[in-house]
Order: sequence, then C-alpha cells, then structure tokens
Amino acid sequence: MMDAKETLMFAITERLLLRPGWMEDAPALSRAIGEEAIVRNLSRAPWPYALGDAQTFLASPRDPLRPNFLICRRDDAAIVGGIGLIGASDADEAELGYWIGSAHWGHGYATEAGRAVVAIADASLRIPRLRASHALDNPASGRVLAKLGFRQGALGRIHSIGRGGEMEVRLFSRDRRSVVEQALAA
Repeated sequence: MMDAKETLMFAITERLLLRPGWMEDAPALSRAIGEEAIVRNLSRAPWPYALGDAQTFLASPRDPLRPNFLICRRDDAAIVGGIGLIGASDADEAELGYWIGSAHWGHGYATEAGRAVVAIADASLRIPRLRASHALDNPASGRVLAKLGFRQGALGRIHSIGRGGEMEVRLFSRDRRSVVEQALAA
C-alpha cells in the first residue's frame, strides 16, 4: 500500500489534464514560463527563467497534501501553465498560486484549472481556508480569483524574485465553510 508521501494527484477537466511535473518536462516548462511578462507576476520564480530553474523546481520535494500541477491541454499534452497549493500541510490554510503561458491567455485555462484545484482543496484535502494574491498590474488574475469564489481583501506587498523587489498585490481569501453554507442555502 502507498503512503501519503508516494501518492500523486491528477485532475482531468473538460479541456485540461493537471498532473505532476517530471524531470523530462524541464525543457517544455522552461519555454512555457520563461517570459518576463509571466515571471514578473510571480513571487517565487526567478527572472530570467532558465532550464536549470525548471530542473530545480521539478526536483524539489513535494508535499502530497499541497499538490502542484502542470496544466496541460488534453488534446495535445502541451504545457500551458502551472497551478498548486503552497503551505504547510498541517496548517488550516494554503495559498493558491498559478500562471498561464502568454500564448494561452484569454482561453479560460486558469479558471478551469483553478476550479479543479479548489475542488480538490475542498472535497479531498478539506482545507478550511485558501489564500491568494495578484499583482495590481495583473487585474486578469483578480477576475479569475473572483470566479473561483475568493473574496477581495486588502492591498499588500510581497517580495517578487522575478521583479527583484517588492510587488504591490491585492490579497484574496476563500473560506471553505462559507462556500459550503452558501451552496446549502441555494
């Protein structure tokens, strides 16, 4: 029998396959994320993003209770982005983070992948609270978070490795209990 450390999660949506990344994905991953317009909106990705950065990311240990996925199109398996939950698995909250390659902006992939990961967080992992943020100069990400049931919060500042300094963000949160209560009331 597999223990939790050996468990891998996958999710399938209408158009997407969310799956773990493997070392052989490094070249495609570095091409998909390796644009300044993408990395500048992330807090943990370096700029420039090179093959070695993708290899380091793919080799890093993963907590099975805080899954990270490559977002792949089901029709051709192309990597269109990444999405995952960040934070300690013994905590009552996690942070949702995601990115979509610029060639795939405007197709609804972030919302579709986000719905799948939020469903995993709610139903499988039963995480009470999700947090997220978006760079103020990236309002499209805020619209995705609103579609996923996140509530807009205060302004904040976080360090962005890709920007090489502080980034102004809008903070968001989503309480699982509130969402369940709203669904039952409907």
